[in-house]
Amino acid sequence: MAKPSTLDLDRPRDGVVVLRLNRAERLNAINEVMQTELIQVLGDLADDSAARAIVLTGAGRGFCAGIDMRDFGPGMLEASAPALDRMRFQERMAALAEALRAMPAPVIAAINGPCVGAGFALCLASDIRICSATASFGNAAILLGLSGAEMGMSYHLPRIVGTSVAADWMLTGRTVSATEADRRGLVSELVEPDRLTGRAVELASLIADLSPLGVQLTKRALQVNTDAASLSAALELENRNQVISHATEEAAARRQKWSR
Repeated sequence: MAKPSTLDLDRPRDGVVVLRLNRAERLNAINEVMQTELIQVLGDLADDSAARAIVLTGAGRGFCAGIDMRDFGPGMLEASAPALDRMRFQERMAALAEALRAMPAPVIAAINGPCVGAGFALCLASDIRICSATASFGNAAILLGLSGAEMGMSYHLPRIVGTSVAADWMLTGRTVSATEADRRGLVSELVEPDRLTGRAVELASLIADLSPLGVQLTKRALQVNTDAASLSAALELENRNQVISHATEEAAARRQKWSR
């Protein structure tokens, strides 16, 4: 694949990849090219065993302003387009959130500014979210007369902040400040703007230094057990994961190191 024109990739240290949305002049709004490139790059990173932790952020002063309604590209549909075509368009957009959640390596979203619509969906599909004081969040679709539930938002958001808060944000479409996002548990950390990327890389480095198998089993257990039917079902998965990871040479070496 040719070098992406709407994305930047950086590897600040072994195991860590910084994936930066790079349409700063449009607050990194997603157009057709970015949608295509993002799916491709996420697929490539999913197959890259050297990518052990990923930081997702935006260039300039925004994280992602959602779909570029003014200049998406030829794939943007008219309001009169057949429902089947609109469904296919929606499925292509939803595939971004699905691909991000399915990444084997944990994804840390570093929210550096406005995070709206499709950008908000990418944020929610990440494993860890931190933001700067200049970040803001919004579910914009409902303000356009559309459903506020899209790209996995109605699945992810209630699980992160609770049903009542999710309903507030999704039904009103109001802008949520970085302070409120932190208070409601949307993000795990609120940092000053000049420390955001560095802090995200620090967290990614902590993860990248751990056992890849242990990390990936933990990520999967968190995803699956959020919807576990019972404690017993959750314990069954945890027990199996511990047995599998315990048998590896890396785990044995790490246990020996800590037992000294």
